[in-house]
Amino acid sequence: MAVIACAAIVLAAAGCGGGSKPTSAPDSSKQSASATPTCPASWRPVYQRLANRIHAAVYCPSWMPSPLTGQIGRNVSFGGAGGSSLSVDKDGSYLALFVWAEPGSGEVHVNLRGYPGRTTIPSCIKEDTNGTKLIKTTVPCFADPRGKARAPGIAATVYTVNQDADLWHVLYAWRYRGGLYTVSQHVAEPLTYNQVISSLNRILDNLVLVQPHEG
Repeated sequence: MAVIACAAIVLAAAGCGGGSKPTSAPDSSKQSASATPTCPASWRPVYQRLANRIHAAVYCPSWMPSPLTGQIGRNVSFGGAGGSSLSVDKDGSYLALFVWAEPGSGEVHVNLRGYPGRTTIPSCIKEDTNGTKLIKTTVPCFADPRGKARAPGIAATVYTVNQDADLWHVLYAWRYRGGLYTVSQHVAEPLTYNQVISSLNRILDNLVLVQPHEG
């Protein structure tokens, strides 16, 4: 599901061209770093509907690395070959994907995930080729923990070996009210590993909880 969603965004936006090129380091959004994080009114309805649908809180990113924003929609474009998508499984787990890519310039790709009702790390199928034989093994979707990252109300574990749509990403995972949540970013040009860590720290600091409206 995650891989298909990622491919669909890139293919759908391909050929748009003329996108704004990101800076070599994560850029700020219009929101001041000292301001209280808020989920913009134009974005919030999608996050509210998602929270209502899965009957669990979700996180709205009030800051994202340039040229991304936290807006989700079929017509969202960040320029170049990129946009956003939201996919929800039957169990309520979801993937919100944001990607910008431009040949010769690089890629900025952030994923937000939620797994309501579970706190354990999900399993993924890893495929390796041994000669002409395809070997499939079950592995944790997030592995190789490398310390902690903290933000108000969040104590996240940093994972550097991840699978599926989070492949080649650094991923932060934390738990909230019986659910598992993650944010990850692809380590790819024009950003270095340290810049991605800085970007993820700022995303984490500026997440806004959106609680479900029941009934």
